[in-house]
Amino acid sequence: MKQSTVRFSKQKDKDFNSTLRERVNAYFAEKGKSMKADSNAVLKSVVMLAMYFLPFAALFIFQISNPWIFLLMWTVMGLGAAGIGVNIMHDANHGAYSKNDKVNKYMGLWMNVIGGNAATWKLQHNVLHHSFTNIDGHDHDIAGPPMLRFSPHQELKPMHRFQHIYAWFLYGLMTLFRSLVTDFTNAWRFRKFGLMRNDKDFRKLLWDIFFWKAFYFTYIIVLPVIFLPVAPWLVILGFFIMHFVLGLTLALIFQCAHVMPECEFPTPDDNGKMDNNWAVHQLMTTANFSPKSRIFSWFVGGLNFQVEHHLFQHVCHTHYRELSQIVQSTAKEFGIQYNMQKNFVLAIWNHGKMLKQLGAVPAPVEQEHPAFKKNK
Repeated sequence: MKQSTVRFSKQKDKDFNSTLRERVNAYFAEKGKSMKADSNAVLKSVVMLAMYFLPFAALFIFQISNPWIFLLMWTVMGLGAAGIGVNIMHDANHGAYSKNDKVNKYMGLWMNVIGGNAATWKLQHNVLHHSFTNIDGHDHDIAGPPMLRFSPHQELKPMHRFQHIYAWFLYGLMTLFRSLVTDFTNAWRFRKFGLMRNDKDFRKLLWDIFFWKAFYFTYIIVLPVIFLPVAPWLVILGFFIMHFVLGLTLALIFQCAHVMPECEFPTPDDNGKMDNNWAVHQLMTTANFSPKSRIFSWFVGGLNFQVEHHLFQHVCHTHYRELSQIVQSTAKEFGIQYNMQKNFVLAIWNHGKMLKQLGAVPAPVEQEHPAFKKNK
């Protein structure tokens, strides 16, 4: 994999990109707003942290032994962890939470506290996914396990015909595997991709992963097993439920933004050239959902406006709703498709249909499907 070989057009639709950015910059200037976190984002940060840590603290303070209440606490923690992920660490690791780089760095470390690793995530998400969205072999977010096929350009296996049935369970395991294995394997993989400058950086990354994993599993597993009045297996079950809720929530938010019937999966030509410029590519490969639901948008960190996030990842999510009006009108003016699903339920349904389609259509026929467009 050589990301440097992929080049987006600098001429095609360049006026769209410059016009859009001028209008967005004018919006912030006219409103006198900062592009970074506002008081709403800070309040949400407090709420999401409380949703995760208060149930965990309650287990110890009240010595909860009733199995149903015990597992309920872990379920709420799963939702809280998802809230921390999409409302705090996501913005921070994109540099969108604060103008101060140190604030972004330390707020981004909340990902490490809930079991992930900010350093490997930034390489996977910021560098690979945002740069090469839906480009097979370059976008690591669509490089799933062998049981899942997220791109029409990936090998079709017999098991994929059932992926629309079993994918949901695998989604629930996503963050569990990340906390146990994936951060380590990704470190080795990204070293192979040339995303680290030297061996010293690689060793530093491994040490970072080991340290935070030791911290995480000590407080989340060891301490409950020692100090809570329940059997160890119940702690493990609670831990599993928490991660299943967390993984399923995050997977649905992000999968419904890219693996959709209306999203395209373009590939570079033999010389590594993409047909469109980067901004248009983001609109082709990304979809929004539930634009009118303020409560839902509040919880998912504005990531139902994924188009705006991909175009302006340095902007805090609390501004996406307003920016969507600018992006949508500008796209219409330039004749560029703007993908939108009416609500989250419909988005999940259509994502399931896309999984079924991907599990049934072999590569030679794929280009007949509008979602399987390929650069000429």
